[in-house]
Amino acid sequence: MNVNWNYPTAVRTGAGRINELADACSELGMTTPLLVTDPGLAALPMVGEITQRCQQQGMTVSVFSDIKPNPTGENVDAGIARYRAGNHDGVIAFGGGSGLDAGKAVALMAGQSRPLWDFEDVGDNWLRADADAIAPIVAVPTTAGTGSEVGRASVIMDMTHHVKKIIFHPKMLPQIVILDPELTLELPAPITAATGMDALSHNLEAYSSPIYHPMAEGIAVHGISLVRDYLPTAVNDGANLEARTQMLVASCMGATAFQRGLGAMHALAHPLGALYDAHHGTLNAVLMPYVLIANRSAIEDRIVRLSRYLGLTDPGYDAFLHWVLGLRDQIGIPNDLAALGIDGGQVDKIGRMAVEDPSAATNPIRFSADEYTGLVSRALEGRLEV
Repeated sequence: MNVNWNYPTAVRTGAGRINELADACSELGMTTPLLVTDPGLAALPMVGEITQRCQQQGMTVSVFSDIKPNPTGENVDAGIARYRAGNHDGVIAFGGGSGLDAGKAVALMAGQSRPLWDFEDVGDNWLRADADAIAPIVAVPTTAGTGSEVGRASVIMDMTHHVKKIIFHPKMLPQIVILDPELTLELPAPITAATGMDALSHNLEAYSSPIYHPMAEGIAVHGISLVRDYLPTAVNDGANLEARTQMLVASCMGATAFQRGLGAMHALAHPLGALYDAHHGTLNAVLMPYVLIANRSAIEDRIVRLSRYLGLTDPGYDAFLHWVLGLRDQIGIPNDLAALGIDGGQVDKIGRMAVEDPSAATNPIRFSADEYTGLVSRALEGRLEV
């Protein structure tokens, strides 16, 4: 399946489409792009082959990979320095969430005079940016989860305050996205599972949001159905190109849909990731049923509709919850946060941080800090209280 579409940006989908990377860069006026990725990917032959192919087509490509799994402000600063020193004229954001988020942040900051945190997604901070100085971006995801390739923001760790901050500008949306399932074939099953559940969390929280955005709601419903149909296959048969392709699409759909907002899964995953450096997708996967139960009074009717759309047996809220629990069990997601090495020493702090997280604003119920603390405590102990 080789197809192109344009929503919310230009997307090229299909096996082998990475061979069009140089052409995509040229369309955006790049001749010396900086490829931003994580150190694990940078060490693989894949990145060397891609940069060599671009160079054979007249590009001068450098690689920057000094970023952490949860990229920091210092990582972005180092990337900006490399961008400026190399006289680069655009960014190839390549990889999972860390490479994509860091690459987009470098592109935003390449021509700015203000510090990164001045563009935190608060109020109209984005208007502070010189929009004309934002570098063009081609995004190439190598995991199917974050959907950052179709997002207008990056999640960056502020190490001074030990908190994840969302950096936003409309022009951080990459102009061209390449979804090539062949780039995801080597993903281990646990990462495939965790990132796939991240895609589900984006679609599900967008669907559950109280914000009126009917187009985003429709996208979310179909994104959830793609996860249902293809995530178990992608985990159990990683060489299945169709499953890999459809999970990349589900990931894109989730990040497009969450224009409608996210919710308590992300409001908790962000501080937990910041304090424990835990994998974001795995956190969302573990938290998912606990948040569904906590939100039940506000979302039951819409979850019943969703379960009917998915064709679940005896469709209803309980059927959907049990589908989520069964999916987690099938693909090896732990039942509790303790399995991720998280302890109860900071539950009160996590509750306070969750209330302040931007994702909390669109949860169907406005939980207090104490309620978030209780939710984390249940997730630590594995108390679903169904």
